[in-house]
Amino acid sequence: MNKYISIVIITLCIGCKQEASLQKYFVESGEKKEFMALDVSSSILNINETKLSASEKKALQSFDKVNILAFKKDGKNNVQYTKEIKEVKEILKDTVYQPLIKLNGLGQNASIMIVGDNKEIDELILFGNKKELGFTVIRVLGKDMKPENAMEFLSILQKSNIDMEQLKPILNFVNKK
Repeated sequence: MNKYISIVIITLCIGCKQEASLQKYFVESGEKKEFMALDVSSSILNINETKLSASEKKALQSFDKVNILAFKKDGKNNVQYTKEIKEVKEILKDTVYQPLIKLNGLGQNASIMIVGDNKEIDELILFGNKKELGFTVIRVLGKDMKPENAMEFLSILQKSNIDMEQLKPILNFVNKK
């Protein structure tokens, strides 16, 4: 009997192994003073759905919410910035995050990744950093998001009347001296 209990305990310990994930990073970092975390619902788009095509409506229905995490760099937190950006990049190296676009410039970088496959996207990840300002990670979450709806979603964004009130906390944080 003790042999079976030992096997169950070992299995539970292995199964509960703490692996880094973007979701976990968001939760842990959102509590630190250098970070601003914000969850934004699909209502931010403030769309008149009667003006959307059927395919645009379908793309809009797949969108659920956006998680935003921003690290504001100042002259006093350079060491923490280096540590945090390294941690995010390490998480995003995981094969679950498939790169779509990568842009590198003088002191600034941006990348877009997906979690999912060519049939269904579970998450769209946008990551950008600028050495003087800090970095931002954005997770777009939804239901039944399809790669072919990405262009439709861009069209929807152009027709949206974004509710800036929902973005005020992050804008105030970034612009605060």
